[in-house]
Amino acid sequence: MSSPEIASLSWGQMKVKGCSTTYKDCKVWPGGSRTWDWRETGTNHSPGVQPADLEEVVKKGVQTVVIGRGMSEALQVPASTVEYLKKNGIDVLVLQTEKAVAEYNALAARGVKVGGVFHSTC
Repeated sequence: MSSPEIASLSWGQMKVKGCSTTYKDCKVWPGGSRTWDWRETGTNHSPGVQPADLEEVVKKGVQTVVIGRGMSEALQVPASTVEYLKKNGIDVLVLQTEKAVAEYNALAARGVKVGGVFHSTC
């Protein structure tokens, strides 16, 4: 199962190929995507992305996770979150969201089992 291409990104809106939903923030993995609802884990810009935000993506058997920190990189990613991924044998890239989407799409196009979480505003 391949990772779906992120078809478009603009402030506050993301579209994933093959999905009719327009996301504000989203999670993607081989074979699927869904809204990333920060309220599920109590996530805020600071301290930022928690391991709990990534568990669902990790369980999909990804090799790499790409984290999009927002258009202005307001979303923090603590070292503990990066360590969580590394301990699970997963490569991690933490980038500004436009760069993160480009990198994610490039990895997906090469057939890498890549997942990601992307914040599309600040």
